[in-house]
Amino acid sequence: MPASSSTHSDATLRDILTSVRTIALVGASANPHRPSYEVMEFLQGRGYRVIPVNPGLAGQTLLGETVHASVSGIDEPVDMVDIFRNSSDAGPLVDAAMKIGARVAWMQIGVTNPEAAKRGEAAGLTVIMDRCPKIEIIRLGLQP
Repeated sequence: MPASSSTHSDATLRDILTSVRTIALVGASANPHRPSYEVMEFLQGRGYRVIPVNPGLAGQTLLGETVHASVSGIDEPVDMVDIFRNSSDAGPLVDAAMKIGARVAWMQIGVTNPEAAKRGEAAGLTVIMDRCPKIEIIRLGLQP
Protein backbone atom coordinates (compact mmCIF):
# COMPACT_ATOMS: atom_id res chain seq x y z
CA MET A 1 0.00 0.00 0.00
CA PRO A 2 1.36 3.49 -0.84
CA ALA A 3 2.52 5.79 1.95
CA SER A 4 -0.03 7.91 3.74
CA SER A 5 -1.03 10.94 1.72
CA SER A 6 0.37 13.40 4.23
CA THR A 7 3.76 11.71 4.45
CA HIS A 8 4.92 11.42 0.87
CA SER A 9 8.66 11.98 0.67
CA ASP A 10 10.33 14.64 -1.42
CA ALA A 11 11.58 11.80 -3.64
CA THR A 12 8.00 10.66 -4.26
CA LEU A 13 6.83 14.20 -4.99
CA ARG A 14 9.79 14.70 -7.33
CA ASP A 15 8.97 11.43 -9.12
CA ILE A 16 5.34 12.46 -9.57
CA LEU A 17 6.14 15.95 -10.79
CA THR A 18 8.80 14.78 -13.24
CA SER A 19 6.79 11.86 -14.66
CA VAL A 20 3.29 13.27 -15.16
CA ARG A 21 2.71 15.10 -18.42
CA THR A 22 -1.06 15.65 -18.65
CA ILE A 23 -3.01 17.16 -15.76
CA ALA A 24 -6.76 17.66 -15.45
CA LEU A 25 -7.22 20.76 -13.29
CA VAL A 26 -10.64 20.62 -11.60
CA GLY A 27 -12.01 23.98 -10.52
CA ALA A 28 -10.15 25.93 -13.18
CA SER A 29 -11.04 29.62 -13.13
CA ALA A 30 -11.03 32.18 -15.93
CA ASN A 31 -10.14 34.87 -13.34
CA PRO A 32 -6.37 35.51 -13.57
CA HIS A 33 -6.32 36.46 -9.88
CA ARG A 34 -7.58 33.05 -8.70
CA PRO A 35 -5.05 30.45 -7.53
CA SER A 36 -6.35 27.81 -9.96
CA TYR A 37 -5.68 30.12 -12.93
CA GLU A 38 -2.20 30.96 -11.63
CA VAL A 39 -1.35 27.30 -11.06
CA MET A 40 -2.63 26.30 -14.50
CA GLU A 41 -0.58 29.03 -16.15
CA PHE A 42 2.52 28.07 -14.13
CA LEU A 43 2.18 24.37 -14.96
CA GLN A 44 1.73 25.12 -18.66
CA GLY A 45 4.86 27.27 -18.51
CA ARG A 46 6.71 24.26 -17.10
CA GLY A 47 5.69 22.10 -20.07
CA TYR A 48 2.70 20.25 -18.64
CA ARG A 49 -0.46 19.81 -20.68
CA VAL A 50 -3.20 21.14 -18.41
CA ILE A 51 -6.82 20.37 -19.25
CA PRO A 52 -9.22 22.69 -17.38
CA VAL A 53 -12.37 21.23 -15.82
CA ASN A 54 -15.23 23.52 -14.78
CA PRO A 55 -18.87 22.84 -15.67
CA GLY A 56 -19.66 26.56 -15.65
CA LEU A 57 -17.03 27.24 -18.32
CA ALA A 58 -17.43 24.03 -20.35
CA GLY A 59 -16.78 24.51 -24.06
CA GLN A 60 -14.93 27.79 -23.56
CA THR A 61 -11.19 28.20 -24.04
CA LEU A 62 -8.94 28.87 -21.07
CA LEU A 63 -5.24 29.49 -21.57
CA GLY A 64 -5.47 27.82 -24.98
CA GLU A 65 -7.27 24.68 -23.78
CA THR A 66 -10.92 23.71 -24.13
CA VAL A 67 -12.66 23.55 -20.76
CA HIS A 68 -14.38 20.25 -19.95
CA ALA A 69 -17.51 19.90 -17.82
CA SER A 70 -16.17 16.89 -15.91
CA VAL A 71 -13.14 14.67 -15.51
CA SER A 72 -15.07 11.80 -17.09
CA GLY A 73 -15.67 13.96 -20.18
CA ILE A 74 -11.95 14.12 -21.03
CA ASP A 75 -11.36 11.82 -23.98
CA GLU A 76 -7.58 11.46 -23.74
CA PRO A 77 -5.20 9.98 -21.19
CA VAL A 78 -4.68 12.01 -18.00
CA ASP A 79 -1.78 11.31 -15.62
CA MET A 80 -2.92 13.47 -12.70
CA VAL A 81 -6.12 15.09 -11.49
CA ASP A 82 -5.40 18.34 -9.59
CA ILE A 83 -8.35 19.19 -7.32
CA PHE A 84 -9.23 22.83 -6.61
CA ARG A 85 -12.53 22.01 -4.90
CA ASN A 86 -13.61 21.65 -1.30
CA SER A 87 -12.76 18.55 0.70
CA SER A 88 -16.22 16.99 0.38
CA ASP A 89 -16.11 17.34 -3.42
CA ALA A 90 -12.71 15.65 -3.50
CA GLY A 91 -14.18 12.18 -2.87
CA PRO A 92 -16.09 11.87 -6.15
CA LEU A 93 -13.14 13.46 -7.97
CA VAL A 94 -10.71 10.85 -6.64
CA ASP A 95 -13.20 8.22 -7.81
CA ALA A 96 -13.31 9.89 -11.24
CA ALA A 97 -9.50 9.92 -11.37
CA MET A 98 -9.52 6.16 -10.77
CA LYS A 99 -12.16 5.60 -13.46
CA ILE A 100 -10.20 7.45 -16.15
CA GLY A 101 -6.95 5.67 -15.28
CA ALA A 102 -5.03 8.62 -13.81
CA ARG A 103 -2.02 7.67 -11.68
CA VAL A 104 -2.26 10.59 -9.25
CA ALA A 105 -5.01 12.53 -7.49
CA TRP A 106 -3.61 15.75 -6.04
CA MET A 107 -5.70 17.79 -3.59
CA GLN A 108 -4.70 21.42 -3.27
CA ILE A 109 -3.79 23.25 -0.07
CA GLY A 110 -6.66 23.06 2.40
CA VAL A 111 -8.27 20.09 0.62
CA THR A 112 -8.21 16.78 2.47
CA ASN A 113 -10.41 13.71 2.26
CA PRO A 114 -8.84 10.74 4.08
CA GLU A 115 -11.61 8.33 3.07
CA ALA A 116 -11.19 9.17 -0.61
CA ALA A 117 -7.42 8.88 -0.21
CA LYS A 118 -7.80 5.38 1.26
CA ARG A 119 -10.07 4.32 -1.62
CA GLY A 120 -7.70 5.74 -4.20
CA GLU A 121 -4.59 4.26 -2.64
CA ALA A 122 -6.28 0.85 -2.30
CA ALA A 123 -6.90 1.01 -6.05
CA GLY A 124 -3.23 1.88 -6.77
CA LEU A 125 -3.63 5.63 -7.14
CA THR A 126 -1.10 7.94 -5.50
CA VAL A 127 -3.07 10.51 -3.52
CA ILE A 128 -1.55 13.77 -2.33
CA MET A 129 -3.52 16.01 0.03
CA ASP A 130 -3.13 19.59 1.22
CA ARG A 131 -0.28 20.52 -1.13
CA CYS A 132 0.17 22.59 -4.28
CA PRO A 133 2.18 21.25 -7.24
CA LYS A 134 3.38 24.77 -8.10
CA ILE A 135 4.77 25.28 -4.60
CA GLU A 136 6.34 21.81 -4.61
CA ILE A 137 7.97 22.34 -8.02
CA ILE A 138 9.53 25.57 -6.77
CA ARG A 139 10.50 24.11 -3.37
CA LEU A 140 12.12 21.06 -4.96
CA GLY A 141 13.94 23.18 -7.56
CA LEU A 142 12.54 21.21 -10.48
CA GLN A 143 13.46 22.57 -13.88
CA PRO A 144 11.15 22.48 -16.92
